[in-house]
Amino acid sequence: MALIQMEFKSETLKRTVSANVILPSERFRGPYPTLYLLHGLTDNCNGWLSYTRIRLWAEESGLAVVMPSGENSFYMDILVKDGCLGDFGEYIGRELVNVTREMFPLSHRREDTFLGGLSMGGFGACRNALKYSETFGKAAVLSGALHFYEYPVSWVETEGNTLGEVKNFGGIEKTRNTDRNPRYLMDVIKNDPDRHFPEFYIACGLQDVLLKANRSIANALSEAGAKVTYEEGEGIHDWYFWDTYIQHVLKWLDYKAERKD
Repeated sequence: MALIQMEFKSETLKRTVSANVILPSERFRGPYPTLYLLHGLTDNCNGWLSYTRIRLWAEESGLAVVMPSGENSFYMDILVKDGCLGDFGEYIGRELVNVTREMFPLSHRREDTFLGGLSMGGFGACRNALKYSETFGKAAVLSGALHFYEYPVSWVETEGNTLGEVKNFGGIEKTRNTDRNPRYLMDVIKNDPDRHFPEFYIACGLQDVLLKANRSIANALSEAGAKVTYEEGEGIHDWYFWDTYIQHVLKWLDYKAERKD
């Protein structure tokens, strides 16, 4: 197995960016099925490696894992298009996939390309798997920060606004009918005969304040026509829950990696 720390100049984000890449090269041959795995608020590309056993599990199962840094962006495009911050949705949904496929022996097939994340990264996985449904065949959402358009605005702007992140959305009511809202994107796919939903896995802890939002999005996806696997279990919004349920995600992905002779 190889653990690669990469940096490259992102045209989309207009700066040098970093990511960690796990390649199961010792036991398996490429092209590898690939999981793009997103971190949560205040974290970076090292979070999954530091607090879970994702490296071990990827090596054992033949999965490539790409873990980018998404800052506190919620993996959305910026609202000020002439600014210098760049579009994180476009970065995750297109540029990062294209760059890593050019650099590493990753599968180019939609059915082998997955997107996942926790908390803020769970929102990013949900939103961008829908936005870029032609790229991702499956998406995994763990304790997704999906409350912005699911809970009352008064709660979102107070208790649900840890670091001022609600401003990333540009006003909840103002942007409700835009591609910042997963429900809007569900309608786009549902009404376009040429597009298909990714499959979704969603899990949340029973003691997590975001539980109802995850239930709500899971139901909405299912009603829109997506295939959804939903799980709940004991736990709060922490790494103990995510370390356990990322194992559920890997089993659910049900990918096939070719072993070396």
